Amino acid sequence: MTNISTKAFSVNGITYQPAAKPIVVICMDGSADEYLDNTMAFDRMPNLKQMAKTGYRGMARDALPSFTNVNNSSIVTGVSPAVHGICGNFFYDVAKDQEVMMNSSEYLRVDTILAAAADAGRKVAVVTAKEKLRDILSYKLKGIAFSAEKANQAKPETHGIGDVEAVVGHKTPAIYSADASLFVLRAGVALIEKGLADFLYLSLTDYMQHTYAPDTEASLAFYEAQDKELGKMLALGAIIGATADHGMNAKIKADGSPNVLFVETMLKEKFGDGFRVICPITDPYVKHHGALGSYVVVHLSDLSRIDEVKKWLAFQPGITEVYDRETGCRLLEQPADRTGDLMVLSGRDVVVGKTAAHHDLKALDGTLRSHGGRYEEMVPLVISHPLNKIYKLKAAGDPRNFDVFDFAINGTN
Repeated sequence: MTNISTKAFSVNGITYQPAAKPIVVICMDGSADEYLDNTMAFDRMPNLKQMAKTGYRGMARDALPSFTNVNNSSIVTGVSPAVHGICGNFFYDVAKDQEVMMNSSEYLRVDTILAAAADAGRKVAVVTAKEKLRDILSYKLKGIAFSAEKANQAKPETHGIGDVEAVVGHKTPAIYSADASLFVLRAGVALIEKGLADFLYLSLTDYMQHTYAPDTEASLAFYEAQDKELGKMLALGAIIGATADHGMNAKIKADGSPNVLFVETMLKEKFGDGFRVICPITDPYVKHHGALGSYVVVHLSDLSRIDEVKKWLAFQPGITEVYDRETGCRLLEQPADRTGDLMVLSGRDVVVGKTAAHHDLKALDGTLRSHGGRYEEMVPLVISHPLNKIYKLKAAGDPRNFDVFDFAINGTN
C-alpha cells in the first residue's frame, strides 16, 4: 500500500504520529486473558504468539462498567466515560423521564481518534460486528463504517462503501455466531488488500465468550480462525494493536444455575417502593446475557434514605461495592448526569438485575456467562511491533485498554 499519510493529528489531549503503514486496532470483545492463554498454550494462535514475542503482550485496565458501548467509546476516543459520556448500553434519562438505549452518537461528548485520523488524510474504516455500535463509532467520520450484522445493507452514501459482501468475499453472517466476528476481521484484511483503508478499527462481538468457556473446542477453534486473519494483516505490513472491552466470567451457582440478585426486588422487600434499578448492560442481544451483568445503578425517589440503603446493600452476600453518586463518579470515572444515585457492583460469579420479570433467562444459548463489574476489568493488551523506551515504561505502569491507539501508533515509532 502506497501514499499512506503520516500527518500528525491531535484529539482529546493526545497527538498521534502514525507511520506509513496500515494501522489496525482490534477490540476482541469479551476476550478475557485466559482465552488467549488457552489458545496459545495449544499452539492455536501462532501469529498472536509471535506478536507477543516480537512486540508486547500485557494486561490493561478497562473502563468501568465493563460493558461494550462504554469501552468501545473509550477506545476510539482515548478517554474515560466521565469525559466521553457513554456510561452503558442503556440508561435512565432523568430529564426526559425515559429509559433509553445509549447507541446514538448524540450521547458522545468528544471527538474520536477515527474522525481525526480521516481529517488528517488517513483512509479510515470502522467495521463492527454489532450494528448498535456503528453510529457511535462513525461519529463525524469521513470514511467507511459498516457492521457485519447488516453488511448487506451498506450503501456508499450512508456507509462509505457498498456491495460489502463482494468486497469481503463472504455473506452477511448471523449475529449469534462465530462468523459475526470473523467477518469483521476478514473485512479488515480485504479493505487493506484493496487499498480502501489504511487506518482501521475492528470491533468484534462476544457471543462466543458468552456461550463457551476458554478451554472448550469451540473457543479454541474460534481463536484459531481469528489468528489466521491476524496473520494476513501482518503480511500486509500492518501494525496491530489488540485489546478487549471487558473480560468474561461464569455467573452461576455450584449446580450450574444462574447466580442472580434482583436488586429492585430486594430493595422493595426491605424498604418499600421508591426505587428504580437500571441495568446498563441491557441491549438488543438477549442471547448473550439476558440483560444481566455485574453492575447496576439505583435511582431513589427519597434521597434522605441513601446512606441507609447503601449500607444495607453493601452487606448483602454477592454485592462487592456500593457507591453514592459523588464517590462512584470519582472512582469509576462516570458522568454524573447520566448515572444513578447508587452504583452497585457484584462478585466474580454473581450478576445483578432488576426483577425476575425483567429478565428472560430462557433466551440464553448456553449457561450464564457475563461481565460488567470489577472482575472483568483487566483485559489483554497486545501490540504487534516492539515498544519504544517511553511506552515500555508506560506499559509497566497502569495502561488502560483505551490507550491502545496511542501504544500502536506512538509506542511503535
